[in-house]
Amino acid sequence: MELGHTSTSHRPVFQIQMIKLNVQNTLVLSLLALFFVQAQTVSAEVDFSHDIVPILKKHCIACHAGSKKQGGLSFDSRQALLAGGESGKVVLAGKSSVSSLIKRVTTKDADLQMPPEGARLTAKEIDLLRKWIDEGLPWEPGFSFKNIAYEPPLKPRRPELPAVMDGRTNPLDRIIDAYLSEQKLPPSQKVFDATFLRRASLDVVGLLPEAKRLQQFLSDKSPGKRNQLIAELLSDDVAYTEHWLTFWNDLLRNDYTGTGFITGGRKQISKWLYASLLNNKPYDQMVRELIAPTAESDGFIRGIRWRGNVSASQTPEVQFSQNISQAFLGINMKCASCHDSFIDRWKLSEAYGLAAIYSTEPLEIFRCDKPTGKQAKAGWIFPELGQVDPTASQPERLKQLAELMTHPENGRLTRTIVNRIWQRLMGRGIVHPVDAMHTEPWSADLLDYLAVHLADNNYDLKKTIQLICSSHAYQSKTVLQEQEPDNGEFVFHGPLARRLTAEQFVDTVWQITKSAPTRYDAPVLRFKLSTDKAKQIQPQGKWIWSFAEASGPGPVGGAKITARKKFQLERTPGRAVAVITCDNEYTLFVNGRNVLTDGNWETVEVVDLSAHLRKGNNEFLIVAKNGGTGPNPAGLYFETRILSQSRTETDSLPMVIATDETWEWTAAAPDKRGKFKKAPTDWKPAVAVTNPGLWSSRVASQIQAFLTAGTNSPLRMVRASLVKSDFLMRSLGRPNRDQIVTSRPNGLTTLEAIDLANGQTLADAIERGASHLLVQFNNSSQELVSQIYQIALSRKPAEKELALAIGFLGENPQAETVQDFLWAIFMLPEFQLVR
Repeated sequence: MELGHTSTSHRPVFQIQMIKLNVQNTLVLSLLALFFVQAQTVSAEVDFSHDIVPILKKHCIACHAGSKKQGGLSFDSRQALLAGGESGKVVLAGKSSVSSLIKRVTTKDADLQMPPEGARLTAKEIDLLRKWIDEGLPWEPGFSFKNIAYEPPLKPRRPELPAVMDGRTNPLDRIIDAYLSEQKLPPSQKVFDATFLRRASLDVVGLLPEAKRLQQFLSDKSPGKRNQLIAELLSDDVAYTEHWLTFWNDLLRNDYTGTGFITGGRKQISKWLYASLLNNKPYDQMVRELIAPTAESDGFIRGIRWRGNVSASQTPEVQFSQNISQAFLGINMKCASCHDSFIDRWKLSEAYGLAAIYSTEPLEIFRCDKPTGKQAKAGWIFPELGQVDPTASQPERLKQLAELMTHPENGRLTRTIVNRIWQRLMGRGIVHPVDAMHTEPWSADLLDYLAVHLADNNYDLKKTIQLICSSHAYQSKTVLQEQEPDNGEFVFHGPLARRLTAEQFVDTVWQITKSAPTRYDAPVLRFKLSTDKAKQIQPQGKWIWSFAEASGPGPVGGAKITARKKFQLERTPGRAVAVITCDNEYTLFVNGRNVLTDGNWETVEVVDLSAHLRKGNNEFLIVAKNGGTGPNPAGLYFETRILSQSRTETDSLPMVIATDETWEWTAAAPDKRGKFKKAPTDWKPAVAVTNPGLWSSRVASQIQAFLTAGTNSPLRMVRASLVKSDFLMRSLGRPNRDQIVTSRPNGLTTLEAIDLANGQTLADAIERGASHLLVQFNNSSQELVSQIYQIALSRKPAEKELALAIGFLGENPQAETVQDFLWAIFMLPEFQLVR
C-alpha cells in the first residue's frame, strides 16, 4: 500500500481521502509514530513535592525565587528554570550529565560552586537532583515558589462591575472586557450558530444535537435563541444529570465497581447523587449531606477501607481529611498528611485535626508514617468562622463541620466549585490547576463574582452554568492550547478547545450508531416525578396477604409469608419500573437476585427492574413480614409497569404486573439469596386484603405519583455514565476513581491510538451502526453521508467531501464500507473536540 502525502491540516476532506488509501492502516501508523515517545516514559522514581522542593527551598530559592533572581536565574516555575539565566541554560531536561546545575553544586571551585555560602548539598541530595533532571524535571502542576507567599482570601468579596463595552451586559463579559483591555487584547469573535449549538449541547447534556434540531436552530432568526437553547438544555433534567454525573463521580470518587466493593470496604452514593442532580439540589445542601451524611450519602466520607496494611496517610480518617479538603476547598492536604506541607501553608496537625473530626477513637499523629506519640485534636482549619467542639460526639462534630464548611462567610467553598465549572466549560480554570486554590487567579474579580452569584442564587449550580454559557466569552471562538509562559503568568484569550471525555465520546458513538446497551449498572431511577394531574394513572394492584382479614385484629406480630408471581416476556424490556410497600417490612427478589429491602411501612419504594428482567421466564419473590408482638394489620402491595424498547403504537401500552389473587404465597422463607433449602409444595392463592387499614391511604398518593412518573417518562438511551467502565472508556481516560479526579489527562496515548484503531468495543458499535444506517436510509449513500455529517459535526458535508464519500460508498453501499466511513468520521479531530 502506498501512503499519500499527509498535510498537517485537519480538514475533513483529507480524512475522507484517507478512506480511499485504507484509512485505518494509515492512521494507526501515524498515531503510533506520533506517540511512540510517550510509550517510552517510565514511572518517576523521584517525588517532586517530597524530594525536590525541600532541597530547592533549603539551598536555592533564597537567591533565585520571587523578586530575587541572581544571575537572571529563577526557580519560580519549571518554565523559568528551563529558561536559564544570564549565562544560559542551567538545566537540560533528561540530561543531568550536561546540566550546569549539577556541575555547580558538585564543583570544588569556590568561584563557581552553588550555593556560594552555607552548607553544601549532600551526596543524597545531589543524587536526587540528578534523577529528577533525568526524569524530565517532573513538577507539581501549578506549583510556583513565587506563589508560596500568596494567601487566598477566605471571605466572599463582591467586586465592582466595570462599565459595559460594545453592548455586552453579561457581568462576566464586563469583567473580561476590562481585563482584555488592560492586556491590550481585543475581544474574540463569536462562533457561528452551528458551532455554538454543538458546543452547548455537548457541554450541558453531553449529547450531539440531532440533525432536525440543527436545522431548526439555524432557521431561527430570533435574537434570544442562544439563551433559549441554554435554558432548554438545562431544563432536560435527566440528560443534564446523566452528563454531569461523570463530573461528580470523578470529584466524589464514586463508581459502580472497583476497589473495596467486594469486601464491603467501600460504598457508592449513586442513588443520592443522581437524585440530587436530577432535582437540582442546592450545592451547599449537597455539601452538608456529604459531610454530615444520610444513609444514602455516607459512602463519600467513608472512603475506602483498603485490604491489608496501609500507610497512616491512607486510613479512612485521613482520607476524610484529604477528600473534603480537595473536593470542597481545592486544598492539597495529602502532602500535609505526612508532614508539614512543602507546597503551601498547611500543617500536619491541621490535616490530622480534620481527620479527628471523623474518627470515632483517639487518633495518633503519624509523621512520615512513624508514630509521634501525640494525639490529634479535632479542629476546623479556618477558626475565623468558628470551631468544632472536640468533645462532642462524632455525628455532632460532623454536623458542626458541615455548617462551618457551608458558612456564608466561607468564600473558599463557592470559589472552588465555580472554578471547577469554569474549567469544565472553558478548558482552564480561573485558578489553575483547580486543586491548587492557593494559586493566584488570573482574574480575582471574575472568580469572586461567580462565587457570590452562586450564593446569591441559593447555590443553584444550573444558574452558574447558565451565566457562563450565556456570556460572550463562552460563545467566542476557541483558541489553541498554549504552553505556560516562562514567567508563569497566564493570560486569558478565550475558551480552549477540549477533547470529548471518555463518556462523551462513547455516548456520541452510541447516539449515531444506535448501539447503546439496554441495561445499566447505576442503581438510579431515570425519571423525575411529575405534578401533571392530566397524566396521572390509576394503580391496578391490590393489597394482599395470606387471608382476607389481615387487619383488625390481623396476623400476629412477626408473621411472615413469601409471595411469588411467575410470568413470561416475549422480549427484553426497555424499562421496568416498580413500586412496592409493605406493612411492615419486605425483601424483593427478582429472578433469584436480592433487589430491595425496606422496613418502613409508611414509605413506598420505587425501583428500576430493567436490569433484572429477561426475555423468557421471570419470577418475582417477595418475603413479607408483619411487625409488632400482637395481632396487627398487615398487607403487601407491588406493581410494575414493563415497557418495550420500541414504544411503537402497537406496543406502547406497558405490561402491568401487580399484586392480586393470581399471586401465590407460602409460609416457607428463602435464604438471603432467595433460595429455598427445599422447594415448597404448599403454594396457595394470595388473598386480597378486605380492609387494608390506615397505611394504605397514607401511601396511595406515593404509589400513584411513582407509577405515573415511571410510566410516562420517555425511554432514553442508556448513557456511559451509568455503566461500568470498559476497556475503551479506560483507554480514553475514565479513571478507576479510587482517588478524587478533577482533571483528566488531556494528551493522547499509544494505548488510546491502538484501541481506537483496533479495539473490539468500538468496532462492534460501528458494525451495529452500519447495519442500522443502511436500513434507515434505504441504502442511499447521499442521504446517509449528509445526515451523519449533520449529527456528528453539526454541518453539512462540503461538495468535495460529499462527492468523495459517495464515490467511496458507491450507489449501493455495503456494510463494510459504511463501517469504514463511520470510523473515519469518529477519528476526525473535528468530531473528537468540543470547539
